[in-house]
Order: sequence, then structure tokens, then C-alpha cells
Amino acid sequence: MHGKAGPFRRWSPCLHTAASGPPGKEPSFSHTPGSDFESKPIVRGHQESLDLIAILLVLAGFLLRLVLAWFTFLNPDEILHYLLSDQTSLALAYKASLTTAHPPLLIVLLYYWRMLGRSEWILRLPSLLAGTGFCWMMFIWLKKVASRWTALTGLALLLFSPSLIHLSAEIRQYSFLLFFSASALYFLECALLKDSARLMLLSFVALYLSLLSHYSALISALTLAIYGLFRMYRATSARVAISWMFGQLVALAVCGFLYATHISRLKASGLPHEIADTWLSNSIYHPSRDHLVIFVFRNTIRLFHFLFSQGAIGAMGLLCFVIGVAGLWIGDHRSPGAPEKPSSRQIGLLLMVPFIVNWILALAGPYPYGGTRHNVILAGFAMSGIAIGFSRWRGGGKWIKAFVLGLALLACNLFPNPTGPYIQPKNQSKRLLEQSMQFVRQQVPRGSILLTDNGGGLSLSYYLCRKRVVQYEHPFMPFFQSDCGDFRVITPAPNFEALPDRATVESISFPQASPAGEIWFFQAGWIIDKEHNPQMLLQRIGCKDPRNFGHNILICQL
Repeated sequence: MHGKAGPFRRWSPCLHTAASGPPGKEPSFSHTPGSDFESKPIVRGHQESLDLIAILLVLAGFLLRLVLAWFTFLNPDEILHYLLSDQTSLALAYKASLTTAHPPLLIVLLYYWRMLGRSEWILRLPSLLAGTGFCWMMFIWLKKVASRWTALTGLALLLFSPSLIHLSAEIRQYSFLLFFSASALYFLECALLKDSARLMLLSFVALYLSLLSHYSALISALTLAIYGLFRMYRATSARVAISWMFGQLVALAVCGFLYATHISRLKASGLPHEIADTWLSNSIYHPSRDHLVIFVFRNTIRLFHFLFSQGAIGAMGLLCFVIGVAGLWIGDHRSPGAPEKPSSRQIGLLLMVPFIVNWILALAGPYPYGGTRHNVILAGFAMSGIAIGFSRWRGGGKWIKAFVLGLALLACNLFPNPTGPYIQPKNQSKRLLEQSMQFVRQQVPRGSILLTDNGGGLSLSYYLCRKRVVQYEHPFMPFFQSDCGDFRVITPAPNFEALPDRATVESISFPQASPAGEIWFFQAGWIIDKEHNPQMLLQRIGCKDPRNFGHNILICQL
């Protein structure tokens, strides 16, 4: 397979430094006897078999994401990102991106990408590729700081984490955040190993792109800065150190630009406080309500639950992570004669710093910490620590461990119990959404009014109206009325509750309704199993004969 070095090593830009040593012997950065970092001879055929396993795992992970992207309808958040990008000019798309809580990179990318098509899987393809690429970048980084088996374990954890699969198959910023952050880490490692200013600048380019993707990239930026300082303290050339300092200055300039053009406007609009006081309230520390230690412990468990979509397996993952990081901190081991390589303690520092930074941010209030997608930046560090801790298990051989790992990941995907808003794949089938739209076209009289919540309005915008029938400009109007072909749609402001109460419905003025027209309610958003029965709520406002299309789509006449 591609000669002696194997297909993966031949690609690596820091090959001749990281792969030093005699052929057939795997490089490692620490040599603690019996540990995950022990350097052992690897038969060439066995090494190529592991490379083949890695390729098959990546293909399987990619196909899982592609199937999900192909057969499911766009959720309201995805449609919002598409609508923001669906502008007549790049300047308007950028201006629309400033109304969200995220940097502009995804909207700018979608502005060009949508020209290839507007079907679900085409719009999701960039995120799908970035999400799979993130797993690959973490894998090739792990190969440099741990054994191949540990790297394969980390690759499997990342590829088949239910939460990462779903985020990779959605039009969101998180896949790009993860891919660029992992690329920044990998090229930073390569730059320090090879003493290359060019690779150092490449690492910073990836870091800038992550900062332009999502604001939680500040966590990885600070983590890599601390890690780079400790790595360069041992040995590095002046030109690499200068390029690192220059890169940090540019990163600060990027952050300053984002603050001046976007973050300051968000603060003025009150959006961050609104989010923190509502559905992310449990992820922000409230001194009057929460105990500091309990808050950190509880939300750390919630985070690992989120990654695995299973509470018990998430707790076992957290235990493996603690074992892995603790093992790295016992002693400070380094390869003899290789001061440019990271010690086990430096790797332990790298894996812990992002958690500490996120704890501080949550305790201070600027950023949440808990079992939601907003903390997915920690996934690469968490899964790497789990892989290292899992490799220390002495209860069986490598293939026994592989079987146990596969069984756990299979259970997570077949029997998910996720935290936060979640639409099960069976309830997110495109077929269900198409049936609901067919019902509206055929059963709802022309001239009728479709009353919906913000999520339902986004779904109608993409699947029925072919135009935006929701508002995202500040200040919001209480209710927004729009033409939608033969119908008229009324949507509330985005900060309204998911389902209207009787007083809300009675307060709406319907001047455009024709005498023959009717009022129908449509909902296709984040109704989840843990909420009250939506039909019971709708009966309170006079909802007649509700029609359900799966669990998340509901239509009824008022």
C-alpha cells in the first residue's frame, strides 16, 4: 500500500521528523513502559492492516452522515442558515449573517454553494465533508502523540458519536469549527516537530477560519496558545517563535474585528442574555441557584452524555477520560534524544485546558457549559482523552477492546437518549414533511391563514412558500404576515414560545382573511418527547382534528 511508509505517512507534511526511527517501528513521543505511549515494533503488514481499518472506518462514518443528510428534512435552524445566505449579493448575505449569534463564514460559504442546488443533501454536503475531515485530522494528530491503536480508537469514537454524526449532517457552523480547529492543532504539531515557520503559519490560517466559523473557537485558540508556549519552551528556532508570535497578533486582530462588527451588536440587542436566561439557563452558572462544584460536576457528566447520547456510556467515557489524563500527568516522560517532541504531561495539559477555559467562561457567564452542541469544541479533546484512557484497560487484548468499543457505539446509535432539542431520524424523514405539504396544498382551502411558530415558519419558507416568511431583523414585530402562494402566513417573533396560548391567538388581527378562508395551525419544529403532549396544548386554543406526521409535524384547524 503506497510503499514502505504506508498511505497516511506519505501524506503527512511532517513525515521525516515524526516518523524517525528504523522502518517498521512506530514513532511515539513518550516511553512509559506498559503505557499507551510505549514504542513497540510493528510488523509492516500489520501496520498496513491498521491503515486499511482506518480507511474503512472513515468510509463507514461518511456514509452514515450521507444517508442522514439524504433522507431527512431540514430542521428550522438549518433553514434559517440557508435563508440568510439566499440573497442577491454577497454584501447582503454578510449583512444578514450579522443577525445571528455566529460569525459569517458559513453564510458566506452557503451564498456561493447554494448555486449548485438547493436540495437538502447538496446544502449539507460541505458540513458533511468538514465533519468527516475533522475526525481524520484528529486521527492523524493522535498517531503522532499515541499508538496507532489509540488513534484508531479515537477515530472510531469521533466517527460514530451520535451527536457528531447529526451535527455533521446538518447545515451548521460546528463541523467547520471542528475541522479547522483540528487542522490548527495538527499543523501546530507538525510545525514544532519540523521546526517549520511555513507550517506554523498554515496552522494559524486554520485557526483564523475556525474563529470565523464559531465563537467557541476562542476556547481552542487559547488552548493552542498555552500548549504552543509549553512546547516551544523546550526547543524551537527563532523564526518559528517569531511566526508564532505574529500569528497570535493576527488572531487578536481577527477577534477585534469580530467584536467591533458583530459581537458588540449582539450585546446591544440583548440576544446573549435572552439565550442564557431561557433554554441554555442550566449551562450558565447562577451563584444564587447553583453550587460551584456541583455545577461543574453535573454539567461535565451532561457533556459526556451529549457526546454519546447515552447517560451510562457517557459516564464510562468520562471515567476513561479521567484515567487517560491522570496517566499522562504521572511523571513527565519524553522520547530520549527528541526534545522537540511533546511529553506526556504536555499532552495531558492540552486535553485539560479547554475544559478549564470553558468552566471559567460558564462560571463568569459569557459562554455555556453543559450537554448541548455549543460545547462540541471539546469533543476532539474529550474523545482523545477517552481513547488514551481506554487503551490502559488491561482486561483483554486489542480485539476484545475493539469489540467492546463497537458494542458501546452501536448501543449509542441504536438506543439514543440525547440531551437537549432532538428530532429522531424517523420523525425527520423527508417523506413526512412532503406528506404534510401535500395535505396543506390539497386539504387547506385557498385563502386560508397558516398560523405557525417561528420554527414552523422556517419550514414553510423552504418547503411551501419558496420565500422567507419569518423575521430575523431587530427590532422584531410581535407578528409577521406574509403571502405564501394561495395562503397567508402569520409568524410570531423568534423569542415567542413554541406553541401559542389562547390569549395569543385572540390577540392576532386577521384583516387579510377572506370570508371563506380558515385559520390553520402548522408546527414542524423542536417538539421533543420530554415536552407536554402538543395536542393537549392545542386543544386549549380550539384546535380541531389535529393531523400528525410523525412526532414533530402537526397541522390542525383553529
